[in-house]
Amino acid sequence: MLSDRQRYYDAARKQLEQNIFYHSLAVDACMSGLYDYFKENNLLDENEPPKNDWTLAGLIHDIDFSGEFKEEHPAKTREALSKYGLELSDVVHRIIQAHDARFTGVNCKNKAEWSIFCADSLTGLIMAVAYVYPSRKLADVKLSSVVKRFLKEPKFAAGTRRDEIAMCASPEGLNISLEKFIEICLTAIQGIASEIGL
Repeated sequence: MLSDRQRYYDAARKQLEQNIFYHSLAVDACMSGLYDYFKENNLLDENEPPKNDWTLAGLIHDIDFSGEFKEEHPAKTREALSKYGLELSDVVHRIIQAHDARFTGVNCKNKAEWSIFCADSLTGLIMAVAYVYPSRKLADVKLSSVVKRFLKEPKFAAGTRRDEIAMCASPEGLNISLEKFIEICLTAIQGIASEIGL
């Protein structure tokens, strides 16, 4: 019998184009890494969702960014999941809605929501840095290179929402430095490099 997580993983793999699926795995990894960082440093409030909710939100946050649902993303998460007989808790649904407040109007209120909001666009930048390395390997990507591309080369991966990523440093956001945030996410994505072809 498949675990709950495996069922969501399989749904995402079937529903999404490969590049969006790989992006979803990267956000999942970032959410795991961020949760662990906050937990280890006693920075989680008692009202924070459990780690499984963080990572599930990362895994399926773009599940409706395909097919008949794409034009209404991210408003159709539950409908996309229902195709696979899957449901979603209100907590995870809210985390997902918070990753794109421009369309949902759901503003971030906790670290889980801020984490997905800030990490969503960063994954593309990190992967783009890997693509310009001769090896095209995430293992070779250095933190300093990602930070440099972020701060000093705005035309690199121009679609990156740098303003949203930078909110990680805001006191009402995650209250950690941009460099630390990038480091956590880079390390997390490097840990799943083989799963995303990098």
